[in-house]
Amino acid sequence: MNSRANLLIRITQTPGQCGGRPCIRGMRIRVSDILEMLAENVSFSEILEDFPDLEFEDIQACLLFAARRTDFPRLTA
Repeated sequence: MNSRANLLIRITQTPGQCGGRPCIRGMRIRVSDILEMLAENVSFSEILEDFPDLEFEDIQACLLFAARRTDFPRLTA
């Protein structure tokens, strides 16, 4: 498995947990929460301090997950 695939396995979706929204490693920390913090200019180190169960790679996984979800094929006429 390549490193990107290893990152993406950190993102889980479990029915009944956080409304089925993507979370990090089965914890109740939603990908969207981490992305919103990053958008508000909260640093990786601040996020890791606030959520001691998180790892650096979890934040990377959130970013990769979001990038994959917004990668739409380009249509040409």
